[in-house]
Amino acid sequence: MNSIAVFLFSGSIILSANPSLAQTSINSGFNPQQWLLNALQWIDSLGVMGAIAFMLIYVIATVAFLPGSILTLGAGVVFGIFWGSIYVFIGATIGATLAFLVGRYIARGWVASKIEGNKKFQAIDEAVGREGLKIVLLTRLSPVFPFNLLNYAYGVTRVTLKDYVIASVGMFPGTIMYVYIGSLAGNLATIGTQSTSVNPVAQWSIRIIGFLATVAVTVYITKIAKKALDKSILDEV
Repeated sequence: MNSIAVFLFSGSIILSANPSLAQTSINSGFNPQQWLLNALQWIDSLGVMGAIAFMLIYVIATVAFLPGSILTLGAGVVFGIFWGSIYVFIGATIGATLAFLVGRYIARGWVASKIEGNKKFQAIDEAVGREGLKIVLLTRLSPVFPFNLLNYAYGVTRVTLKDYVIASVGMFPGTIMYVYIGSLAGNLATIGTQSTSVNPVAQWSIRIIGFLATVAVTVYITKIAKKALDKSILDEV
């Protein structure tokens, strides 16, 4: 198992150092959804060691912009709701932290080039520097913010690593919901290909939480960004 861990970790470092490799792989005929489904089948055959392999692969998926939703749904089938949610949360948190560190120390130039000259992002950066925990937490709760991209983008902001990691708890409600949906599929063959009946109360609860978080983070960031921009203008006068 040690050799598997080394291989998976090495792969995550290579892909995270250049996130564009994920897109290149897709363009070259690589089917990430099928690859992840095959990986889930392999994990299911490993027994007790499957949890470790699952979390390592989730790390790779996170840093390489692969569709983690497939793994999250599959966790419900392979591990059940409780352990599936735990393993997804651990894998997603480690992967998000690794992507954050790569964005800050390894691929900072690549990430910065994507937001260079964006005055609004500079203002948001200032807001994150003061209220990083709150903003990251709200964006984790909201389903409209791109999880994988934000991991890298936060790396070039002034949010502290401590606040960033603590705010990962915001992923837990959505994680439980998707793992639960996956558990209803019954087997891996139906993941992503069959709609399953979901408790409407649980489903709408998660949707409402996500909607409220989206509104809150949008209003909050807009307010702080406006103050920062106004201050910047006054300083230049």
